[in-house]
Amino acid sequence: MQFGAGKYTYELVEGWGRLPAGWSFGWIPAVACDSKDNVYVYSRSEHPLVIFDRDGNFLDSWGEDVLQDAHGIFIDAEDNVFCTERNTHCVRKFDKHGKLLLTIGTPGQPGPNPGDPFNLPTDLAVAPDGSLYISDGYGNARVHHYSAGGQLLKSWGEPGDGPGQFDLSHCVRIDRHNRLWVCDRNNARIQLFDLAGNYLDQWPGLAHPDQVFFDAHEDVVYMAELDQQVSIYTFDRQLLAQWGGRVRRDEPGHFGGCPHGVWVDSRGDLYISEVQIDARLHKYARV
Repeated sequence: MQFGAGKYTYELVEGWGRLPAGWSFGWIPAVACDSKDNVYVYSRSEHPLVIFDRDGNFLDSWGEDVLQDAHGIFIDAEDNVFCTERNTHCVRKFDKHGKLLLTIGTPGQPGPNPGDPFNLPTDLAVAPDGSLYISDGYGNARVHHYSAGGQLLKSWGEPGDGPGQFDLSHCVRIDRHNRLWVCDRNNARIQLFDLAGNYLDQWPGLAHPDQVFFDAHEDVVYMAELDQQVSIYTFDRQLLAQWGGRVRRDEPGHFGGCPHGVWVDSRGDLYISEVQIDARLHKYARV
């Protein structure tokens, strides 16, 4: 079963990801791949971070004693794994062996004042200098910039629909031109900033973007959209491929819930995770 178009055509890998007996996924807000194309599945379940090889064989699990409310995941160039926890108001950094290295925020406590980090944060991106950008979207309408060691450097954003304002800052990612893309989900748009937080541009009229991923070598963005849609665009917004059609469908490869997480491995294979439905994770192999 194929999806997409042209150069961005994919074959659905049905039944991908084999859990140990008796294990199950709940909602799967996020998915990411490391430098070896191992796949990290971040879910709201008894086993919040499960790792598979690219063929879907179970390798390991982490975080049962630490992670409590999965939302966003990011893996950096050194295979450090950053997990953003929504309801516990914090970000966790693990090394590639699963050792907890850093916690940003006070677990279980929101920021003391409106706008202070964190109040139901959503996602994280690592800049080329190692500093961190964190979207703080459900309780705040903010983006926070931190040093690599966890020191707050700057925050910006306020509720609204104007430039630099957010209704729900749901994801942050940095492209190869050092532009910060922020999924402003409830405003159905993406806003672009420089790394100092200055507004550059916006993409309006999207299907409530949840998360984006950038091709490492081309100016191409992969987008998981809440309205049952996956889209692939060039950076000048030429549509390359799209499926889902903003309609709930339970058939294999379509979306009975809502696309929420997106990642592409080194071979071009695409992973999409869903929320509002249990245990839905799709692998599309690049044709």
